[in-house]
Order: sequence, then structure tokens, then C-alpha cells
Amino acid sequence: MLHISKKNISLNPKNILSIIKKYNTPIWLYDAEIIQKKINQLNKFDIIRFAQKACSNIHILKFIRSLQVKVDAVSLGEIERALLAGFTPHNDEIIFTADMFDKETLNRIIELNITVNAGSLDMLKQLGKISPGHRVWIRINPKFGDGHNKKTNTGGENSKHGLWNPELALPIIKKYKLNLIGLHMHIGSGVNYIHLQKVCHSMIQYSILLNQNIQYISAGGGLSIPYKSTDSIVNTNHYFKLWNHTRNIISNYLGYKITLEIEPGRFLVGESGILITQVYSIKYVYKKIFILVDAGFNDLIRPAMYGSYHHISVLPYNGRNIKKSKKIKAIIGGPLCESGDIFTQDNTGEIQERILPEVKIGDYIIFHHTGAYGSSMSSNYNTKLLIPEILFKNNIPQIIRRKQTFQELFQQEMDIKNNSIFENQDI
Repeated sequence: MLHISKKNISLNPKNILSIIKKYNTPIWLYDAEIIQKKINQLNKFDIIRFAQKACSNIHILKFIRSLQVKVDAVSLGEIERALLAGFTPHNDEIIFTADMFDKETLNRIIELNITVNAGSLDMLKQLGKISPGHRVWIRINPKFGDGHNKKTNTGGENSKHGLWNPELALPIIKKYKLNLIGLHMHIGSGVNYIHLQKVCHSMIQYSILLNQNIQYISAGGGLSIPYKSTDSIVNTNHYFKLWNHTRNIISNYLGYKITLEIEPGRFLVGESGILITQVYSIKYVYKKIFILVDAGFNDLIRPAMYGSYHHISVLPYNGRNIKKSKKIKAIIGGPLCESGDIFTQDNTGEIQERILPEVKIGDYIIFHHTGAYGSSMSSNYNTKLLIPEILFKNNIPQIIRRKQTFQELFQQEMDIKNNSIFENQDI
């Protein structure tokens, strides 16, 4: 677990207080060294492909690319982000994964000749009609799934992702002379080894069933991180051995060696980030204590959406020794006009109390392991501004996103000068 009391990481109290003094709160902080260490843990895989939806800041993408990691894009915006970060369609540095196309995205993919990982038959038809011969993967739904929350389950009959009957893709691929190069399978985030073995077995079965001259298989993502001190840490060597064994069986069947990809998102960046907030109000409601901070679920939505747990630390604003403070049970909430704007709840939406040192107004509340699906899922709800992001590299802080301004937020609406189109119309 990441704790701010450690001195051998960039995200220590001295650095945090220095950043707060310059940029105020709330703010995202990341440690590049942690990202690099996580990448190194997966270096046995032939290709590491970052699922950028987890953390899509262009500067973090640039850093990840410098470590020879490729990237996955799931939207036109993510394609454009990847290009700005220096990724190119050459050598499949960018692959587009989705279950449908819109026209603008399809046209841009064809223009750039980006390889497509198709999750539907319609995608193959639409791509093949315009770009015969295009390089494609197919994403397979193995008819089962898993995940730390039902909303993160990406396999089985309740999932919209992937092909239920991938053999139906073969006539379409043949008709349009599409170049099928890989098979992809991902059943959800936070998968365990029992489910992983099922995925590996399913990949072997489908590779034999389809019997195509593929060049790649993808292990997908889903590698977990320890949000709680009691969470087990994924054994990446064991993870690789399972998938490498799978790759070898498929390679022996096909008669040549195929390439093994892995597609981590959370695993690479989750533990690298923290969200720093400040306490502005302490409310006593019947027998409960509510601590209200200046970040809301517009910033970090995981607790409200999934009931996700994030370890919480308290950093006193006045330097007092909180180790000697009495313990309290408290609920942490944000400033939004929403009852659900609570950071301490379970996956049913029930409010949870956390045991914390006694907190005072002005103290800083730190949410740990927010590097994945933190900033990338933030919004302007309640007309709140997107907050700054800072990346520590070699213990030197670099601002990688400044705070949004109200002018930037309102500009798209203010640019509309003529509202006469709405006059005398029933809208």
C-alpha cells in the first residue's frame, strides 16, 4: 500500500505540502517511478499495450511510450490523444478496440490505417466495405465473465463486449479479404487465477475452432492492485506462465510461434496516483460525523459508481502529530448537490464509516491509488472545473494539466451567437 509517511517515494508529506502551497486543492499527483516499476513487472510479455482509458493524460502517455509500451484506444478522442503523445499507427503502436463505429471514427481509422480489434460483426462489415484487406483482431466473448463489480464484468451473457459466436466472423472476413491477425479475450477487471485459467483454456479452444493463421493473442487486462491492505498482490510471473503456456499450445497447433500481448490499464497506473483534498466542514448528523472536502464525485467517481474502496490518509495542515490523536469514525463527502457524493460507501450504495485520526478544518484528506479511473473519469458536473495534474519524475514535479478556467468551460456555449433557430419552434 502507498502511504505518504514513506520517505523513499515522491509522494511524501514534504512534497505534497509544497505542491498544495503552489496549486491549492483539490489536485491529482502521480509518481512516474511507480509506473515504470509496474511496467517492468510485465516485461516477460512480448508486447505491453496500455489501456489508456485508465489514465489518458498526454504527458503520461508520452512517458509510457518512452518505455516501449504500446497503446490501446477505444474512441476517436483516444486515437487523437495517442497521436499527440507520439504514438503512430506504424507497427501497431495504436490499436482501436470497440464494439461499434461511428462514421467519423471509422473514416479516421481508415485514413490512418489503424488496426481494429472488432467486438461486433457489424464492425467487420462496415470496415470491410470501405477498407478491404484491413488488419483486424476479433474480440471474443467466452460466454463467462468476472470482475470486482458487476459493472466491470466484460464477459458472459450480460456483457455488450465481444463476439458471442466468433465463427460467424469468418465469412465476413473472407468476403472482404480482411487480414485477421489476432484474437483478444478479456472478461473483466480484478479477475482471479481460477477465472484466468478458464480464459486461457477458452483462448486455446477458440484458436483451434477458428483455425486461422493469426499472429497474436491478447491476454487482455484486468490485473488487480491492492486497494486494501488485506488485498492479495497479483503474481505477474505466475500470470505470465499461465499465458505463455497457452501461447505455446496455440503455437504448436499452428506450427509457428505467435506473439503474446497483455493490455493492462489499472495495473500500470493505479498505485501511482493520489487525490489531495482539503477539509472545509465537519458536520455532526445525529450520531454520525460527516467530513466534507473540496473534491466530489465529479473528480473521483469510483466510490459513487462502483462502491470502490480507496485508502484514506490525513495530512494535518498545521504539522501536528496525528499519531497521538484520538480515533473517530467518520464519513467523507464532497461539495456536490448530490446525496451520493460520498467517498465512503459500499457497492450497494450504503454509507460506510472509516476510522480516522481526529480531523480538523483545514487538514488534508488524501485518497490513495487513484491513478486509474480517477482523472480520466472526471467531469464538469455541478459546473465544477477540472483540476490540475502533477507528475513527479526523478522527484521533480511537472504540471501535466493546469486547472480548467470558467472561460474554457463556458466557451462552447458562448460561441453560439445566434439563437434565432429556436424562435417560434416547439422544442
